[in-house]
Amino acid sequence: MSIIGVGIDVAEIDRFEAALKRTPGLAERLFLQSELLLPTGERRGSASLAARFAAKEALAKALGAPAGLLWTDAEVFVEDSGRPRLRVTGTVAAKAAELGVRSWHVSLSHDAGVASAVVVAEG
Repeated sequence: MSIIGVGIDVAEIDRFEAALKRTPGLAERLFLQSELLLPTGERRGSASLAARFAAKEALAKALGAPAGLLWTDAEVFVEDSGRPRLRVTGTVAAKAAELGVRSWHVSLSHDAGVASAVVVAEG
């Protein structure tokens, strides 16, 4: 296996939350319902959503930031163990396949008002 790409991104949580409030429908353009909602059906908090957005940005960077990727073709989810993971479909899966990506590694964090994510694409 070899590293095909690495991406990192940060998002100011308050700024991200303000953008979601200011722009109707933005959350639905960025996230799948499974990302927006907790298993209880409640809406996920701003810090968690900002970290997921940072992961999607980092994923795009790991792929070389190609045009035409759809935000909802990348899903950030957490395994029962607590480990964050990526599931890709559509435009993201096609670009990943073209580059030879076989697996993803993702790390999420949020502290001191900033959410961050690192994504490694492995082939």
